[in-house]
Amino acid sequence: QRQLVESGGGLVHTGGSLRLSCAASGLTLDYYAIGWFRQAPGKEREAISCITTSSISADYADSVKGRFTISRDSTKNTVYLQMNDLRPEDTAVYYCARAPRNHCLAWRSEARYDYWGPGTQVTVSG
Repeated sequence: QRQLVESGGGLVHTGGSLRLSCAASGLTLDYYAIGWFRQAPGKEREAISCITTSSISADYADSVKGRFTISRDSTKNTVYLQMNDLRPEDTAVYYCARAPRNHCLAWRSEARYDYWGPGTQVTVSG
């Protein structure tokens, strides 16, 4: 079964850190850009980061720039999102998604992604 699965979410205090993982099974992430999105209650899903193949470059939403870092490990077929200095407004369900291309152009558009994980909950208490 081809799927992405996120893990690493949880409850953390303001200023804390979490590292999310996006693991793939039945499909490779190696030749594809990977994006991270999040959706807070009552809000639309928001694109927060994208990484190209071979980690050549990465993009971030202004809301997370300087606090979040995306990375990938091809040996583990996994992409990570290191989240530092977490704030209550970071509370959301976080999703990873695979784009069938190797770059992050138009990375904020959900239509460019073909596989999505079910999401992992991140809750930041004030």
